[in-house]
Amino acid sequence: MTDDPRETEHLPAPAWRRVTRGEPRWTSTAAVVAVVVIQLTLPSRLVVHPQWLMPAVELALLVALVASNPHRIERGSRTIRALEIGLALVIGGANAYSAVRLVADLIGGTETSAAGALLLTGGAIWLTNTVIFALLYWELDRGGPAARSQGERDVPDFLFVQMQSPELAPPHWEPAFFDYFYLSFTNSTAFSPTDVMPMTRWAKALMLAQSAVSLLTVVLVVARAVNILG
Repeated sequence: MTDDPRETEHLPAPAWRRVTRGEPRWTSTAAVVAVVVIQLTLPSRLVVHPQWLMPAVELALLVALVASNPHRIERGSRTIRALEIGLALVIGGANAYSAVRLVADLIGGTETSAAGALLLTGGAIWLTNTVIFALLYWELDRGGPAARSQGERDVPDFLFVQMQSPELAPPHWEPAFFDYFYLSFTNSTAFSPTDVMPMTRWAKALMLAQSAVSLLTVVLVVARAVNILG
């Protein structure tokens, strides 16, 4: 670091503010595949029928996205953007259906599974919800991964620690999918921001919604499991 303003003017912009190579495709792809596997293992009473329908739609959208950017996410368009957000919404819709059915069973007293099975089911829905919001944060922050790689937007929707203190991060650092998954996971467990701050209203609204859904799922599932064990 230097206090000389003349030298500061010549310091390169941090990677998240300039044009860089797009992030690898495999991380977000692996997350979606994991969600599809989870959906196929959920009890049939909690999923849209036929059970293969939603996973098939999700995989079809994923294949189209991989074909558009097979290795690194660098090319964007309105069509690709629509497919990206559509994939997150389809997964979200399927998981919302499962969550509503589970909550209805718990409230109505018709959920008679053993405590272990109930915790596994609730945990699978909770984890899927975490991945869904990670995808949404990743897709919407500063226009999505392709727009971020091109440095199209200068104002972040989520403020990471490395953005506030660039001297503490490698010069090539910029947020990738795992950073958004970490944001989603901590918001699901702490029910509030931790070290990543939402800066825009839509970001705050999404984090609020995620905290509410996560809290409702955890409280009801754990309470019912304790009641079964008691």
